[in-house]
This record gives sequence, C-alpha cells and structure tokens, in this order.
Amino acid sequence: MAKLTFYGAAQEVTGSCHMLESPAVGKILLDCGMHQGGDAVDRVHEESFPFNPAEIDAVILSHGHLDHSGLLPTLVNQGFDGPIYCTQATRQLLRVLLEDARGLYERDLERDNLRRQRAGRPLIEPRYTAHDVEKVLRLCDGKQYRKPFGIAADVELTFLDAGHILGSAIVHLKIIEHGKPRILVFSGDLGNRHSALMNDPEYVNEADLVLMEGTYGNRNHRDHDATLEQFRQVLHETWEAGGNVMIPSFAIGRSQELIYYLGCLHHSGELDNWQVFLDSPMAIEVTEIYDRWLHLLDDEDIRCLSDANRESLAQFLPTLKLCRSAEDSMQINAIKQGALIIAGSGMCTGGRIRHHFKHRIWKRENTVIFIGFQARGTLGRMLVDGVETFKMFGDDFKVGARIETIGGLSAHAGQDELIDWIDRFRKESPGTETQRPRVMLVHGETEALQALSDRLQQNKGIRAEIPAYRDSIEF
Repeated sequence: MAKLTFYGAAQEVTGSCHMLESPAVGKILLDCGMHQGGDAVDRVHEESFPFNPAEIDAVILSHGHLDHSGLLPTLVNQGFDGPIYCTQATRQLLRVLLEDARGLYERDLERDNLRRQRAGRPLIEPRYTAHDVEKVLRLCDGKQYRKPFGIAADVELTFLDAGHILGSAIVHLKIIEHGKPRILVFSGDLGNRHSALMNDPEYVNEADLVLMEGTYGNRNHRDHDATLEQFRQVLHETWEAGGNVMIPSFAIGRSQELIYYLGCLHHSGELDNWQVFLDSPMAIEVTEIYDRWLHLLDDEDIRCLSDANRESLAQFLPTLKLCRSAEDSMQINAIKQGALIIAGSGMCTGGRIRHHFKHRIWKRENTVIFIGFQARGTLGRMLVDGVETFKMFGDDFKVGARIETIGGLSAHAGQDELIDWIDRFRKESPGTETQRPRVMLVHGETEALQALSDRLQQNKGIRAEIPAYRDSIEF
C-alpha cells in the first residue's frame, strides 16, 4: 500500500512538497519548494524537513519556480543524493533560478552576520553553498514530454505539458503493486489557457489519486479580450497623466508574456511611445532560454514572431531595453515620465522593483500593475489589499501611485478551468461502473480550496479533500 504525506502547499500557496512512500518506489518527493515572503535568510533558516533527506530516493520536480524547487540545495546539503526528475527545459531554468536565489541568500547572510559580529553574537552557518547548487544540477535528469520512462522496476513516470511556464509538467506516475496498477497524477501548477506563448494544459483521463492545485479555486480570471483592453487602457491613461508604470513580474513566464503582449501592442500601433525596460538580469537570461525552446511553445503565438520577421522575444519589442547591470537600473531613475519598468520580484519581496518603488510609488501620476498571484505576507499582497503606507529600506512610504490588478494575465488556471480539467478523469474497472479518482486539493489558500471543493461537489458530484500540513493518506 502506498502512502502520501503532505509537507507543504497544504492549505497554502507556497512550499510545495509531498512525500510518496511505497515498497515499489521507496520514498519520493513530489517537489521540494520553499515558502515565499520575507528575508532570504529567514526563509531558508526557518524551513526544516520533517523527514531525513538522506532517506529520500528521488525527487520529481513539476517545474522550476522556487516555491516548488527552492529547497533542493538544502535537501542535498542534508544528505540527499538521488536523481531529480524534471523536463529538459526545467533543468535549464533551474540553474538560473537557484544561482539567483543563492546570490540573494549569501548577500543577506553576509549582512546579518556582520550585524551579529558587531553585536558580539554567534554567526549563522549557511544552510547550503554553491557546491550544493551545483550538485542539484548534476542530479537533475531532464526528460521529454509524453515519453514514459522507468524510475524503478515497477514504476513508470511520464511528464505532460502543464502550460504554466516553460518546462512545467503534470506528473503521471504508474505504480504496479501486487500485480495491480495504481496511477497517481500530480497537476503541478496548471496554466491559464489564455496565456501567451504557453500551450493549453494537457488532459488526463484515468487515475486512482489526483493532487490538483487550487491557487484560483475561488474565482475565474477576467475575460481575455477584456483583460487586454484593461491593460491597454491603464497604460494609455498613465501615459496621458505623464506618469510611469511599474510591473512587478516573475522572471519566468510573466516577464516573457509581458514582452509578447507589449510587442503585439507595438506592432498594432497601440503602445504610445513608452520606453520599456526589462530590469532583471535573471529575466533577461530566462528570456534567452525561452528563445532556445520556442519549438515547445504555442504555435500560433510563435507564428506572430515569424510574421513580424523576429526570431526572438526581445526583437519582437523594438522599444525594449535590457538592463543587466545595477548602473543600467539606476539610470531609469532619471526618466521623469514614459518609463514602463518590468522588474522582479513578482511579489515585491526583494529585487529591483523595490528600488523603483522607492523613487516612484509615492507619486500620484504613476501606476503599479500586478499581473500574478500575491501570497499572504508579501509586500505585493499588502499593496493589492490597499495598504496606504508601508516600511521599506528602513523608511516609511506613502502609496500615492495607482494600484491595478490585471488578473486575466495570471499563469494559473481559474476555477472553471480547474473544474474542467478534473472532470475529465474517470477510473475504468472491468465489470464495474466507471468511478472517479480520489481528489486532493493542494497549493491554495484555505478559502480558495474550500470554494473549489464546494463547486466540485455541487456541480460535478466530485468529492474533493483538503489535506492539512503533515496529513497522510493511503491509496
């Protein structure tokens, strides 16, 4: 009998981590993500594994976002030495993400230890090092979509396209125990069908157990055409007001989608004369990786690049300026109006976006546009919820800028899309009536998961369970 224990993303959005145990597979982690929000040192040092990392046989990684992958270096540091299965594109993105996270962690740790040294307090030992990041990358085994492969004698793993970001995968595990097949499907993060560049999430029809994310389980996204019209309108109104636009954006997925949409506006003559800045070395590097994998992305969107005689995303938007250095970033401060700044981090927990807030968020003519989910406890969530003042860099800031949320550009499936995806599942048993799989809802705040569970029961007759942290089930 297999057992599944929920060690993260249980009634919360970040920290995805679930352990599968059975005689056939040993101990396998589905994702190994960190919680987001707060200081980088606090995030790493407040996390602890309620299991022995040295006893884990393998990790199956759904995609590269840090709330799914960020604790892999710590796992390795504490004894893990098995394979990390992921898609080939995720393997490439992981180097960029983990190296960036390590840089932030080491800088924050050095700062904290300097303060401790001055105060005569003991220094904090690092939880992981560059060596651990390199080992993670060596352990990664990149696989293709839709090609089953064995990870043990009686276990077959297949990755399907989740449509969330480049390389994101739905995990399909087939386990043979006592001569009987059991299928576990883990959705990872399911993409929004209207997202630019991404394919639609693939459907799966049969499973015994399904773990499905519910980030937006309590609401649908705005209509796609209406969303793009809102985006155009907000940009134009800010242009007319003589202001600037700041867009906190994740380096993977959202930044590339924004470049694509802005490129479309440019080619249709609807972008005004914005100077567009991608102020994120990591997002620039990720965009270059996207260019290498254009053949995996949505055919119709990629055809638009070809029709415009452009071979890369950056070329598709001629007004785009790539800001690799800190000096490039600081030069944006001299622009009084007409600067459209895309910068990380996506939830405003760090990165260059906070420095742009320092110079511009208190001015009424400026606009901040949020396009992705903002987790509780982050500055992004505070701004979306309407905070009037906040503290940053030791100073108080008044929010004078216009705050806009454009939810239709989210990288996550909305409620109806989640229901449609799970409704495709059936379990065919010879000689018996068709049965539904057991459904567990993860990766969502409690109210979102409860709303999704209620609708599944009322509309589809699907009973969905909502596990808590460290809950275990057998299947």
